[in-house]
Amino acid sequence: MAHSIQDFKSTLIGGGARPNLFQVNLTSFPGAAEEGYDSGDFSVLCKAAQLPASNIASIDVPFRGRTFKVAGDRTFDTWTVTVINDVDFNIRSAMESWMQRIGQYADGSGLMDPDDYQRDAVVQQFKRQSSNAGDNIATGNGLEVAKQYKFYGLFPTNISAIDLSYDNSDTIEEFTVEFQVQYWTPFTGEA
Repeated sequence: MAHSIQDFKSTLIGGGARPNLFQVNLTSFPGAAEEGYDSGDFSVLCKAAQLPASNIASIDVPFRGRTFKVAGDRTFDTWTVTVINDVDFNIRSAMESWMQRIGQYADGSGLMDPDDYQRDAVVQQFKRQSSNAGDNIATGNGLEVAKQYKFYGLFPTNISAIDLSYDNSDTIEEFTVEFQVQYWTPFTGEA
């Protein structure tokens, strides 16, 4: 059956999800307070993130010349965020301090108990609120949460380099932080 543009228009509810309408909430972690970390600043300066991938491995079982596939274990990919660097390096310094507490620079010692260094984070995808003629949007920003995911037991394992160059006069510094994640779930609570 052929579909018309009207079918497409009526099916694409709300004009489609927009990748720039998101927020990441990471409230606290080891070393955050000492470095001047502010979770509100992080949610504003976190320029990019991902909604998580979902992976279930397949186990191949040979049977009489054929391969029978059986569901295996679920795996969780690393999660990467991109952060705009502020001039005081507050967020970068806090992430470096978190990693320092996990593994000391000088002797390799550090926090051993996962409860001491692993934290949770929430990524929220927003959508525009529908507003019919005459309706008043009460939230002020016109956005509502469309979907959110909670990451459990995450900790940083890589903070990217920041390239310095005389050639880059019209850019703002950015860096990425790669987190290991124990698991994630779709989340319906308050972030």
